[in-house]
Amino acid sequence: MNVAVVIPALNEAVAIGGLVRRVPRGLVAEVIVVDNGSTDATPRVAAEAGARVVSEPRRGYGAACWAGCEALRDDTDVVAFFDGDGSQRPEELIRVLRPILDGAADLVLGARRPGARHPLHAALGTRLVARFVAWRYGVRLGDLGPFRAIRVPLLAKLGMRDRAFGWPVEMVVKAVALGATIVEVDVTQAPRQGGRSKVSGTVRGSVRAAYGFLRAALSAARDVP
Repeated sequence: MNVAVVIPALNEAVAIGGLVRRVPRGLVAEVIVVDNGSTDATPRVAAEAGARVVSEPRRGYGAACWAGCEALRDDTDVVAFFDGDGSQRPEELIRVLRPILDGAADLVLGARRPGARHPLHAALGTRLVARFVAWRYGVRLGDLGPFRAIRVPLLAKLGMRDRAFGWPVEMVVKAVALGATIVEVDVTQAPRQGGRSKVSGTVRGSVRAAYGFLRAALSAARDVP
């Protein structure tokens, strides 16, 4: 399978170069870094590290992820996502991809288990929304983290609309509605390598993200194509 990695990034010049270089190139055909309006050297550092840089000036996590999806080559079979701050480990990509490569999953979610180095307020909000989604839509789910992989044909069917915080949960809910097989695998969560998180760096940011997750969870299933 041809695998691409999409990394949304906003002012992540400190971390992005090393992160791109750590992606297992024997496993991945292409690394796409989506610059979401950075005012630092993120695009240059990413390009020098070997990534293809795509510009998406419209701010929003979902907007950046979608811009990366639109930039995929036509022969891409699977796309994986993780953040540009270094809080996920590219070396664990094979763990996230394995269920898809083995034909056991359509969507794989990297689950940050309790005790992961993740701000308490952010972890609590995410897990509460994950429990709601699991209860409401009948899927086993413990986390809604950014480290994930999905088959491109399934992604194309989802009709993703959210361009902000709700992107991760919209993907899950719509995949459930279409009968996709979803698998969770454990992944490591490390502190960001520099700067301040746009979401979990403040309680206010975490609350906004949790609200976006919940709104997406309530509306996404009604919007399945």
